[in-house]
Amino acid sequence: MKYTFIVNPKSSSGNGAMIWKRIEPELMKRRVEYEVRFTRYARHAVEIAAEATADGEERVLVVLGGDGTMNEVVSGISDSGKVILGSIPTGSGNDFSRAPGLPKDPLRALEVILDQERLVPMDIGTMRCKDREYRFAVSTGIGFDAAVCHCVAKSGLKVLLNKFGLGRLSYLIIAIQRLLGDKRVPCKLWLDDGPPIAFEGIYFAAVMNHPYEGGGFFFCPKAEIGDGYLDVIVVSDIPTWKIFLLLPTAFWGGHVKYHGIDVFRCRRARLECGEALPVHTDGEPIPAEMSLEAGLCENQVRLIVPAG
Repeated sequence: MKYTFIVNPKSSSGNGAMIWKRIEPELMKRRVEYEVRFTRYARHAVEIAAEATADGEERVLVVLGGDGTMNEVVSGISDSGKVILGSIPTGSGNDFSRAPGLPKDPLRALEVILDQERLVPMDIGTMRCKDREYRFAVSTGIGFDAAVCHCVAKSGLKVLLNKFGLGRLSYLIIAIQRLLGDKRVPCKLWLDDGPPIAFEGIYFAAVMNHPYEGGGFFFCPKAEIGDGYLDVIVVSDIPTWKIFLLLPTAFWGGHVKYHGIDVFRCRRARLECGEALPVHTDGEPIPAEMSLEAGLCENQVRLIVPAG
């Protein structure tokens, strides 16, 4: 079976290109039939994935990049039911790789992919703002978590920290800054066909397919990537000083037992906020909106994961 490698050479401050130089000799040594496409600009991976899957044939797409590159690839796939997906994580956050236990070592990740050690189903989320639809692999959110993503995307801090292998700290540093300045707004949440749930002042709401986001925050510990459900976390009505105490506990999931942190499970979710707030999909910034709707694509992809 032919492999299409979609490589972001600039991921993790240029480490993507260096990692590909380690990967390609292994492909040649094993006489693997493959093609490689390098991303050259923002959203290029969307175009590459769309072209690679346009014929409706079964494909193995291997993403060498971070969560943003993976987001672009799943956004471009024509028929997710025909796609086998592999990942060689090279980003700084790499939340996509955490739940399925994808190897951090690139050559080990390649071995898992080429041997197709185990295939598991994975949902792809959909998010709609106004008349535009987006996809996500990990999560979508509105409010504080999206504001952090917006700031990280614009800040040079992440690039600087990546040079020392500490890129994920940029999320934590900016999160602390945003907590001190962001305004809380009222919000209503609808789950499937249920009645609205009102919140007086939310910090953020995230709709999650994976349990992790934001560089390792274990926001929805019970989220499973292929169960046909989305998990929703809403953080509201908590004093700022308490948020500072709770934030570190989110790295191991200890936050969910506290008042003001609500977690739900659904197939569809709709959020309406009192004013426009930043939005993201898989950490990729989207212009501020007052509302969003989230659901799941009809077909799942098959994700290659380690056997053990």
